[in-house]
Amino acid sequence: MKYGVKNKGGDGPENHVPENHVSGNDVQENQVPENQVPENQVPEGHTNIKHRHRSLKAPLVVLLVLLVVGVCSLVYLQRKFDPPGAAGPKMSITVPPRATTSQIASLLASKNVVSNAGLFRLYLRYAKNGPFQAGRYELLKNDSFSHAAHMLAKGPIVERDRLTIPEGFRIEQIAERVAKLPGRSADRFMRLAQGGTVKSKYQPAGTSNLEGLLFPDTYYFERTDDEAAILRRMVAEFDKRADILDINKSAAAHGRTPYEEVIIASLVEREAKLDSDRPKVASVITNRLAKGMALKIDATVLYAQGQGQQKTRVLNKDLQFASPYNTYLHPGLPPGPIASPGVKALEAALEPDATDYLYYVTVNDCTGETAFGRTSAEHSANVARRKRDNPKSC
Repeated sequence: MKYGVKNKGGDGPENHVPENHVSGNDVQENQVPENQVPENQVPEGHTNIKHRHRSLKAPLVVLLVLLVVGVCSLVYLQRKFDPPGAAGPKMSITVPPRATTSQIASLLASKNVVSNAGLFRLYLRYAKNGPFQAGRYELLKNDSFSHAAHMLAKGPIVERDRLTIPEGFRIEQIAERVAKLPGRSADRFMRLAQGGTVKSKYQPAGTSNLEGLLFPDTYYFERTDDEAAILRRMVAEFDKRADILDINKSAAAHGRTPYEEVIIASLVEREAKLDSDRPKVASVITNRLAKGMALKIDATVLYAQGQGQQKTRVLNKDLQFASPYNTYLHPGLPPGPIASPGVKALEAALEPDATDYLYYVTVNDCTGETAFGRTSAEHSANVARRKRDNPKSC
C-alpha cells in the first residue's frame, strides 16, 4: 500500500486550496444560513415589533389620562349636582320681586341650598327652568339641583290670612279686624271704604260710604292682598248674595230701593237676637214705616254715638242725641245702614212676616227671647215682664 507524502511547501495538488474556498471554521462563525435574517436586519415588508410597541404606548397613556380626568370630572359634577348624603333641614328663602334666574341661583348658593351658583344656572338653562315667581319658599339645605329646581317651579308658598267678620259689625269694627292681619292698616281700610274708590252695585249715587255693603263672612286672603283687595272682595261677596236673593225684585215690590232694603236689614241684624225673630222684627219696622211712626230703634242711637257693641243699653238722655241716625228724633229710615247684615237679616227684610205688630222688646238678654206687641198696652206689659224676669247676669 502506498501512502502519499504531504508536501509542506510544495504546489502539489494535495496542498492546493481552491479560490473562494471557505474553511470549516469560517462556515460556522460567519456564514448565515439560508432563510435566517440577521439580528439587526428587518426583512423587507415587515415592521419592527419593538418599534411598534413604542409607537402605541404614548396614545394609550394619553387616552388613559383623559379617561381618568373624565371620570373624576363626572364624579365631581355628580357631587355638585346631587351632594352625597341626606339633604339638610328646611330653610325659608324669600325670592325678591323681579329677581332673575341668575340672581336666584346666587341667592340659593349663598344660603347653601345648592352647591354652586354657576353650575346651578347652567342646569336651569339646560333643563329650561325659570323664570320663577317672587315669594317665600321652603327649600332644603344641601339639596340636589333637580329637587331645588322642582321646588322653585312649584311656586312660592301661598300664605293666607283668615279674616272673620261677624254679622252686625260696623265698618270701624271691620277695619279693626283687618288691621290684625299682617301688614294691614285700619286707617287705610277706612279711607278706602269711605273714599268712593271701591263701590257696590247697590250703592246709591252720591254715597261714598260702604257701611252695610261689606258682607260678613270668613275670608282667606293672600299676603299680597292689600286693604283695597280685601275691600273689593267683601263688596263683591255682598253684591253676589244680594243678587242671589233678587233684592231688586223684592225692593220694587215693596216700593223701596235696594239700598233701603239693606238699611232695614241692618236694623234687623242689630235688633233681633234670634234668627226666628228676624222676620217679626222686620214686620214691626215695615208696619211702623207704613203708619208714619218713628221707628225708635235703640241701635240707631248707639250707632249715632259711635258706641256699637261696646254699649248695649240706651239711657233716656241718649234719646236726644242729635244725629240724622237717631230714629227717636227723625221719622223714617236712617240715611244709611248701621251694620253689615247677614243672609238671615237680608231675607227677613225682603220677606217680613205678615203681622200687625208695632212693638217688640227683648225680655231675656241671656236667651235673646223677644216679645212682640200690637198695642202700647201690650208693649208696656212686655216691658214689665222684662224688668221682672230678665236675669241680672247670664
